[in-house]
Amino acid sequence: MEGKIIKIISNDYTVKSDKLYICKSRGKFRNDKVTPLVGDNVVFDEENNYILKIKTRKNELVRPPVSNIDQAYIITNVIPSFNSNLLDKLLCIIEFNNITPIIVFTKLDLLESTTEIETYIDYYKKIGYQVYKNTEVDSIKKTFKDKISVFTGQTGAGKSTLLNMIDENLNLKTDEISYALGRGKHTTRHVELLEIEGGLVADTPGFSSLDFNGMENTDIRDNMIEFNKFKDSCKYRDCMHINESECAVKNNTYILKSRYNNYVNFVKNNKKRW
Repeated sequence: MEGKIIKIISNDYTVKSDKLYICKSRGKFRNDKVTPLVGDNVVFDEENNYILKIKTRKNELVRPPVSNIDQAYIITNVIPSFNSNLLDKLLCIIEFNNITPIIVFTKLDLLESTTEIETYIDYYKKIGYQVYKNTEVDSIKKTFKDKISVFTGQTGAGKSTLLNMIDENLNLKTDEISYALGRGKHTTRHVELLEIEGGLVADTPGFSSLDFNGMENTDIRDNMIEFNKFKDSCKYRDCMHINESECAVKNNTYILKSRYNNYVNFVKNNKKRW
């Protein structure tokens, strides 16, 4: 029988097919160093409740651990501070995995002035991203239909709060930000696909750091999407836009300075070099 893993708690895998089945995974997956993920399409034994086969994935994320994703909502809080580095890193990783990123800014109502944030919002829209404020609930709802989506972002960014606003029947647990630590408290303890507005949405544990797993520095460069607008004007065909002369990207006034600075930081600190 075939189905989709919609929840994982410990060693229990909830598979949705004609009904919900609580399954275990076969030992061969451990031997093959394969880990079933939420979002996996699987073949399973409905009588003995064992997952027999994981079908080929179109993509997967490591943090959060979800597969076969169509779009990723990057929940970006502006209180206690806006982290452009984390946002740009997530955008780059999500683009690399052929997932459509959607940016949602949260907690703008707590700012004395939104002028600086509006500059970022306008820029990310200009370069082609879908960008919403968490108050635009009706517009966000329209983006779920027939999609498998993941909500991701820093702990305490407001992922569960936003999902509760979109569907008040969810009653997902939320918690406040610890201002002493400058981050939120973990409230989501497992990954689960929730049926929302005609699609499936993953509410996932937050995180405070991530790596460019499997990405070369050229991959980082190529997934800073606005750089591609100018790369053909660079002197060198494989220009990395950092140390080369006659580079059309460095100091380009079209490119937001924080985006370029974040890119340089990513490349210099990435474990995999070009």
